[in-house]
This record gives sequence, structure tokens and C-alpha cells, in this order.
Amino acid sequence: MYTISKQFQFSASHVLDGLPDGHPCGRLHGHNYVAEIILASETLNPVGFVVDYNSLGLFKDIIDNELDHRHLNDVLPCLSTAEHIARYLYERARMIWPEVIAVRISETPKTSAEYRP
Repeated sequence: MYTISKQFQFSASHVLDGLPDGHPCGRLHGHNYVAEIILASETLNPVGFVVDYNSLGLFKDIIDNELDHRHLNDVLPCLSTAEHIARYLYERARMIWPEVIAVRISETPKTSAEYRP
């Protein structure tokens, strides 16, 4: 199995509801997110790629047009947790590339959430 990945960055704000009083994520805050798309295939295309990294610019376009410098509570059809953002971006990317196997979202250098069906 061949696996590739590429990372993209975006900045956005959100508020998480349902947390205990005083929880810092219950207040308006933002992150400099890293979104990583992961693709895999048993075979390579005639050029020798799983998918051409250059074509993944379409994933950046999705991020830039839908999430970057936005308030995620206003634009996502789901909760704005990293887990839900990962699934949202996975579903958007999977419509373009059937080779997508996962999307990982990092809110900080030490934390990440991944959606992999």
C-alpha cells in the first residue's frame, strides 16, 4: 500500500457549547489549524503517483473558501470540534479523490483529531 499526505494551514475562530462553566473552550477563541489529507492506493498511476501533490491544491481551495478566517460555528453544518472538522473535510475531499483515507486536524502542535472511516 502506498500512502501520501499533505498539510495545509488555516486560521479560524469557534466556541464549543456544552462545556462546564469556566472551561476556556467555551469562550470565543481561535486556532491556527493544520489540516492533513491522507491518501492511499495499492497501485500508482502511470506517472508513479498515488495522486499528484499539485492536484491537492483543490483541497486548499476548499479550506480557503469555506473555513479560513471564518467563525466555524457560522459556516460548518456540524459542531466545530477538531473531530467534526476532520470528518467535514474528509467528506469534501472524498468527493474529489477516492484515494482519501483520512483527514487529520491539529489545533496545536501537540494535539490532533483524525477522521478515518
